[in-house]
Amino acid sequence: MSERIPARIVETIDPQRPIRLTPAQAGGTIHTRSFSGLFRSLRLGGAGLLIVLFFATAWLDWNGQQAVLWDLGSGKIHLFALTLWPQDFVLISATLIIAAFGLFFITVLAGRVWCGYTCPQSVWTWMFMWVEKTIEGERNQRIKLAAAPWSVGKLLRRSAKHGLWLLLSGATALTFVGYLTPIRELSSALLSLELEYATSFWLVFFSVLTYLNAGWMREQVCLHMCPYARFQSVMFDQNTLNVAYDSHRGEGRGARKKDSDYRAEGLGDCIDCTLCVQVCPTGIDIRDGLQLGCISCGACIDACDSVMDKMNYPRGLVRYASENSLAGGKTQVLRPRLLGYATTLTVMIGALIWALNARTEVSLDVAKDRTMFRENSQGQIENSYNLKVINKTQQPQRYALSLDDGARFQLQGAEVLQLAAGEMRNVAVSVALLGAPAAQSPEQLRFHLHDTDDASSAVSTASTFVAPRQR
Repeated sequence: MSERIPARIVETIDPQRPIRLTPAQAGGTIHTRSFSGLFRSLRLGGAGLLIVLFFATAWLDWNGQQAVLWDLGSGKIHLFALTLWPQDFVLISATLIIAAFGLFFITVLAGRVWCGYTCPQSVWTWMFMWVEKTIEGERNQRIKLAAAPWSVGKLLRRSAKHGLWLLLSGATALTFVGYLTPIRELSSALLSLELEYATSFWLVFFSVLTYLNAGWMREQVCLHMCPYARFQSVMFDQNTLNVAYDSHRGEGRGARKKDSDYRAEGLGDCIDCTLCVQVCPTGIDIRDGLQLGCISCGACIDACDSVMDKMNYPRGLVRYASENSLAGGKTQVLRPRLLGYATTLTVMIGALIWALNARTEVSLDVAKDRTMFRENSQGQIENSYNLKVINKTQQPQRYALSLDDGARFQLQGAEVLQLAAGEMRNVAVSVALLGAPAAQSPEQLRFHLHDTDDASSAVSTASTFVAPRQR
């Protein structure tokens, strides 16, 4: 007997209920409705803070230089008092890995809230939509304007909207490139029209990218281009909080009079006003269940709660809920997967903090010269070395150079080094053997370098000393 594919009974289409295509299904431009509520306030507060931080931080100074700057020419990253060099790449990699695990943790806990509240694509889309609403009016006005034939009024409104979009895109590109090139120099060069070709290209590139992503493509980026939208579902479980419609309470849908006995008419709490669809930035109907297009922004929750208030119904028909709670069970917050991510995050953050504290502010690399050895004028055996010293601080420093065995080896060359802030210097020194060569060659020796004003800031590097063998 052949195996059959298991099937389940699905709800048949109600012939009395007209079939509606959501804006996402119908295609075309999505015109969202204005609304207010708790989650909108949280989103606007968080997005506003991120926008201010993005645009303002680039202009902050620290110790006479830009506070946050990734200097591509030297490969250094300046973060206020901290300067990361290419040798600190492992710390940068660790930070990115921590950020990824943080995203995994929040996804397991509360779904796609990163997308709805803090993702740059969402934040800039909300900002561009606000410009659109300010110039072209509310949802119905924008729909009418889109359908109206071209006129002077329509041309002026559209020109003003796209002009502001381009202005915001240009400001975004200038700020972004300003984190890679000193923004004050960049702005001066832009105003004087003295930009280099490469810089001009990146300014135009990021301006166009912002204009297209936030102005034209919007939800298409979330639906079709963002990889996070594709793999997020593998991190969900039955206890993950998502924006969800309570179908047990809401069905069947339908219009009714306020304060009527709608239960006797076989109706649920959903009055089928479609406000949840009209406010959705990706144009989906949350009542159809969890979908790829849902970014967990909570817009439909605010819209539905306002309707429930007007109808004197309890709030929460659309809410953040887990699959277990919707089925009448209890959401289990502490569960193995979430605890695993939390433990990993804690360990990794602790390790990063330890590494930052243990990180020395001076670097010393030693390379022995290719010549084996030589005899100096005093008849001593000498070896030559090339030292590379890096002052990783943002202040001038004075360093003392020494050897671990001063009784057997004598350092000849620069014993005190004065380095400017962030300076990297190559120093040639030689080491003389004070006694007879050892029975075995090469011998081990170690160079020490420490700050003359702060003995705790020190580093040492091992090398070898080659001499003729004693017979």
